[in-house]
This record gives sequence, C-alpha cells and structure tokens, in this order.
Amino acid sequence: MSDAILQLEDVESGYGELQVLWGVSLQVKPHGMTTLVGANGAGKTTLLRAATGSISAWRGRVRFDGEDVTRLSAHDKASRGLILVPEGRQLFNDMTVEENLELGAYAKRARQKFSTSLERVYNYFPRLKERRDQKAGTFSGGEQQMLAVARGLMADPKVLIIDELSLGLSPLLTQQLFGTLRELKSEGLTILLVEQNLHLALALSDYAYVLAEGRLHSQGPSREVARDPEVRKAYMGV
Repeated sequence: MSDAILQLEDVESGYGELQVLWGVSLQVKPHGMTTLVGANGAGKTTLLRAATGSISAWRGRVRFDGEDVTRLSAHDKASRGLILVPEGRQLFNDMTVEENLELGAYAKRARQKFSTSLERVYNYFPRLKERRDQKAGTFSGGEQQMLAVARGLMADPKVLIIDELSLGLSPLLTQQLFGTLRELKSEGLTILLVEQNLHLALALSDYAYVLAEGRLHSQGPSREVARDPEVRKAYMGV
C-alpha cells in the first residue's frame, strides 16, 4: 500500500474530443511539497482539473486519503480536503476580503475551524487583515494571489494544490509568497505546486514530475531533476 495521500494512476483526460493527458501517474506524499513542471500546453492544468474533479478522468484512477475518488465531484473532493488554488485566482471581486475567506470555509470540516483558520491566514498575510473590509477587485495582482492562497487555506486542506503561484507577479512578491509556502511546508502542510519559476519550485519542493505533451517525461527528487541537462535546457534556459 502506498503512503501517498494523493495518487493519480494512468490518468487520461481532455476536452470534448481533444485528448490532452495520456496515461499520467504521480504521487503526492504527505507533509511535503511536490512540484509539477512543464512547458505551456504540456497538460499541467488539465491534470490538476482531472485530479480535483472539475473535469472527468476518461481513464485511470484518482485516490485520495486512501479512497478511490475518481468519480466524485469537485465539491465532494474539496469537502474532503483536496483543495485547488486555480490559475487566475477566480476571486469574487465584488466581495470583501473577509467574505471571500468565509466562502473558502464553506465545507463542514472547515466551518468548524473558521475562527482558528482566519487568525492563521491573517498571521500569514497581515496585509489581508489590514484590508479585510476592502473589495477583492480593488487589489493588485499580488494581493489577489495572497487572497487566493488564503482562501484555499480557509478550506482546511489535507492537500493544497496551487496552479501557477507566481504568474504575472513581481520578483519581490514571488519571493514573499514562496516564503509563505516555506512556512506552510515546515508546519507539515502537503502541497502540490505547478509553477513557472522552476528555480524556486525545485529549490523548495521535495519531489518533481516533468510533463511533456500530456505524458510524464521524467520524475525524481527535485534536486536531481534540477540537475537534469534536458530539464535545464528545456525549462530553465541553462
């Protein structure tokens, strides 16, 4: 029996008649960070969507916390603690910071920890606490990304999946958000990260998977993947 908290086994999926994923398998071990890297169009976001249930896995299996959850809805998976912070943030722009955070804690298991979780995310992101009554749509891109991550944490995740944490952000904000991920990881949160900044992602994560054209290209401990000449040439510009 695998000790992974999240397992994808030979997953195939896509959109309409367009197949994007071809038999992809990966494992996410608890209390660490796994990163998924690859070029634009490699299928990374599609894989996350198939894992979390926003699209169906055509073939293969998704196991989470010891159960086969392949056919469960995105809502059911989220209520069990499989939480996605999507690319593009998808905040409710006309709602305040605190209203967005309240929506993150909609599941029963999260509602029971609401006050504790709210205090926790405000400790991670003091700027959000300062602006808790401000509408999300008035925020900068970096502040919105902070709020998106905070909303994911409000859901009391067993696995927090983050799709493109630093997309469109300044180097300074990127460093700040990676600092928060480092804290979360040190506290034992399980994280699956898709990230364009491979230097930071591979430096912080424990294990990495490289996706190419919808198939698994390579995998291994992040330090080894970072030294792989093919990966360095294709994705790191080295």
